[in-house]
Amino acid sequence: MVDRRQFLLAGPMCFAASPLAGCDRGTAAHREAAAVLRRPLPGTPDETDFVRYATLAANSHNTQPWRFRVDGETIDILPDFTRRTPVVDPDNHHLFASLGCAAENLSLAARARGRDGAAELAEEGEGVVRVSLKPAGKAEESALFQAIPMRQCTRAVYTGERVGRDALSALEKAAVSPRVDVLIMTDRPEMEEVLELAVAGNGMQFADPDFRSELKEWIRFNAAQAVEHGDGLYTRAGGNPAVPAWLGAVIFDRMITPDSENGKVAEQIRSSAGVAVFIARENDPAHWIEAGRAYQRFALQATALGLKHAFINQTVEVAAQREALANYLGMPEGRPNLVVRFGTGTDLPYSLRRPVEEIMVTVA
Repeated sequence: MVDRRQFLLAGPMCFAASPLAGCDRGTAAHREAAAVLRRPLPGTPDETDFVRYATLAANSHNTQPWRFRVDGETIDILPDFTRRTPVVDPDNHHLFASLGCAAENLSLAARARGRDGAAELAEEGEGVVRVSLKPAGKAEESALFQAIPMRQCTRAVYTGERVGRDALSALEKAAVSPRVDVLIMTDRPEMEEVLELAVAGNGMQFADPDFRSELKEWIRFNAAQAVEHGDGLYTRAGGNPAVPAWLGAVIFDRMITPDSENGKVAEQIRSSAGVAVFIARENDPAHWIEAGRAYQRFALQATALGLKHAFINQTVEVAAQREALANYLGMPEGRPNLVVRFGTGTDLPYSLRRPVEEIMVTVA
């Protein structure tokens, strides 16, 4: 899942004093759309309310590679392969992990409103996750549920402040899964090892024209563009200024280099309090979905604790770096699924989602 991508605009050398910097005519509309999207779940929600909360989950490039099908007392989450990213995610690993993130949100929301919330793979279709909405009696409105509207991947430099032992224990506990191992690193030498792998992978990716082309397709260079599409990577949500789309495309092509991006990745990791690695115990879509669920709980717990987080998945998207990370962790037979940095930092604008009616499908 790669919504941690950096879009380094021209920076201080030409945009610091430019009238374009900070000039984003669609900001008010973007802010309103984000507020409507993230409004509280009603006390008596219908299926569309539950689906809206599910879509607030993390997902690769903010492609939102899912569809939802309501059938009686269940909601199915189906993979939408038309929104896959074949260069960065050739085997659909991130796509299936994204479904797991959505399933966890949906399960938490269901339980918060007195529904069963059990999630399991459906028998039909690859990677279809079925969540039960059967009445279950007592509502369980957990801190993780309450964090759903506030969770975001904060792709910025953090403060470098350490995270206390109790908070680390809470993060680890939230991510517990019988199918997924979670390793949390806070020692600087260990984090430097991850940084080295991330920088190497990042350099390989940004040197690949196909990767660059695919990434650029999902960048939304200003608020109006983000509102129009309802998806993708909004530059201001990554801590960068907004510019006209044509200018952003030119800057991306001419000024974004492996070296410039590597320096930014290094600064971000070194400013973080720690790194978490999620490793599914088997390498198949069912376990990738479980890795997504474990990460989503971790992310919601971080949000509840007032912590920020963001993906540094360069370490698992490039096969050679993924293998090197598995060897470093002493798990050469495993496949590291997701890598996340966390720490304290400032709020950034939220990303948007497509309207619920566009992603609902009827039962055949």
